[in-house]
Amino acid sequence: MADPESLARGVAAGERRALARAITLIESRRADHRAAAGALLEHLAPEAPQALRIGLSGTPGVGKSTFIEAFGLMLCDAGLRVAVLAVDPSSARSGGSILGDKTRMEKLSRHPRAFIRPSPSQSELGGVARRTREAVSLCEAAGFDVVLIETVGVGQSEVMVAEMADLFVLLLAPGGGDELQGVKRGIMETADIILINKADGDLAATARRTCADYAGALRLLRKRPQDPEGFPLAMPVSAVEGAGLEKAWEKMQALADWRRTQGHWDRRRREQALHWFHEEVRQGVLAHLRADPAMAGAMARLDGEVADGTRPPSSAAAEILQGLIGSKTG
Repeated sequence: MADPESLARGVAAGERRALARAITLIESRRADHRAAAGALLEHLAPEAPQALRIGLSGTPGVGKSTFIEAFGLMLCDAGLRVAVLAVDPSSARSGGSILGDKTRMEKLSRHPRAFIRPSPSQSELGGVARRTREAVSLCEAAGFDVVLIETVGVGQSEVMVAEMADLFVLLLAPGGGDELQGVKRGIMETADIILINKADGDLAATARRTCADYAGALRLLRKRPQDPEGFPLAMPVSAVEGAGLEKAWEKMQALADWRRTQGHWDRRRREQALHWFHEEVRQGVLAHLRADPAMAGAMARLDGEVADGTRPPSSAAAEILQGLIGSKTG
């Protein structure tokens, strides 16, 4: 295992191999690797610049990978460095990612200004891997200007990506009458920009109508303080033809700039840091419970009682917490 300090120097110097090794380190669940990962992040934290973090989600088959490749190539050709963290569904058998996003972004993966890292979600809720936020920090430290975070799909729990992104983009397909009902209100309320992809060929007219439908739906939502006039918005794009990509990027930049000048950017970053601090504490407590034989046994017993309906969840949780507190004070 590489020394965290030397690995941090490699990441800060923009070395792709060092960045890949660093992400592998933070994704490891081994206790010694977790300690080394913490030291690595501490070495980088004081000097890390801020990239524009863009969360991207969308319905299956909407063309997320095609969009990311076309959008990423456009940004790279404009002189920006782009990192893509593509969170794949995990294989239930091996735990590895099963979609292989990197192989579906062949051109972007070969671009010298781009870095693509597919990661298995490992059954994590929220559509993002548990360590995705730390991987984002590493990409920022490596000098990338834009970090694209692709989630595994659309679902109510996937609004978690908004807790690590500066902008949240929802990618949808034309003809979204029924789809509008399927996309949960929580996603709609979280999205900053809705892009109707595949707005080309025979689907161009349908895409425009779908865009109008979503624009109308967005106007019904309560105005958010972090949005300037005209946001959130919906607009058509074509990843295949490249149409609308530059305009979408202009809108993303305009929104990010406005949030910076109005103070929303820094406040949101602070809120996100607190959210993930609390999440790490929760996960750490659960890990401790599973590792302690006595507490693990109590958890298994109470799991059965709660599942059978013989014990209320609140009462079972109180017993576990009391046991945890007692083990610390005894």
